[in-house]
Amino acid sequence: MNKNLLKKLEDMQRRYNELENLLADPQVIADSGRYMSLMKEHGSLSKIVHKYTQLTKTLTRKQEAENLLSDVEFADMARLELEELEEQEKVILDEIKDLFITEDKTANKNVIAEIRAGTGGEEAAIFAADLFRMYTRYAESQNWKTELFDYNETDLGGYKEVVFSIEGHNVYQKLRFESGTHRVQRVPQTEASGRVHTSTATVAILPEAEEVEIDINPADILVETFRASGPGGQKVNKTSSAVRITHIPTGIVVKCLDEKSQHKNRAKAMRILRSRLYESIEEKNQLERDQTRRVQIGTGDRSEKIRTYNYSQNRVTDHRINFSVYNLEQVMMGYLDEIIEALANHYKEDQLKQLAISM
Repeated sequence: MNKNLLKKLEDMQRRYNELENLLADPQVIADSGRYMSLMKEHGSLSKIVHKYTQLTKTLTRKQEAENLLSDVEFADMARLELEELEEQEKVILDEIKDLFITEDKTANKNVIAEIRAGTGGEEAAIFAADLFRMYTRYAESQNWKTELFDYNETDLGGYKEVVFSIEGHNVYQKLRFESGTHRVQRVPQTEASGRVHTSTATVAILPEAEEVEIDINPADILVETFRASGPGGQKVNKTSSAVRITHIPTGIVVKCLDEKSQHKNRAKAMRILRSRLYESIEEKNQLERDQTRRVQIGTGDRSEKIRTYNYSQNRVTDHRINFSVYNLEQVMMGYLDEIIEALANHYKEDQLKQLAISM
């Protein structure tokens, strides 16, 4: 039995017991934000702790059976029981390894999605709009809820940038690998000669942080209001309802103009800011934990080309895992399951290898 794995499991058991006591504390119960956060952590640990309890019982029974091997009267029976218990231990260990990979604290989080046009001018903006429709249609197929936060629309219906939230079950777990540079190869609507162009758009999928996770000091933010404008500079709102928030310590700037209410736009902008700060902290923590290897599939760096959408070949290729499908039209309509499943399986295999190395 690997000592490193046992230590990790023991630490999780201790934290689980600590959470049990905290959740029974009247002061914690009175703080709804903290209580809900601790409840989620408790829930994410419960499956692994349950399996660890099964494992410790199995190991205890194994020790008892081994002690009986020296007893002539019970030796045969003990050997049979040991065989069963060793197989049971292997099954439980495999289940625990799977849980180490799938029980990510961010897996169940909602996300803030940001899509921005890259190289390619107007065609890149049109492609960004295509990606926005692709993800919203996929969200519909998953019974997720989408909400538009901010956008900068072009005269031809493209988006220089669009920011929106996606809420539902396991949103981040499924979309976490969509961050990066997406490339399209096709004849643009704006191209009269029929030549194939290459354009790009960047996608960022940020796990949405809760207020209890990211505490923002009001003194650290600068809030500005302005009037929203549409394509060509035309006015959308007559009042200054759009909101821009600058986080002074980090220089992060977010804005929201979708709502006519300044209060609602501010609330949405704060959600974006918390998520960006959360992502920044998580990236820093990950680098501190492991400077020698990349996380997840690729780096998630927005300058890294992760996927190509080739219209002439009816092909979508994810370059990180060298995986292609030849149903581009369906993919753009939101049929992403095949690609997302391939990425998830590759990630799981990679994590199992890393888990084996660390143990």
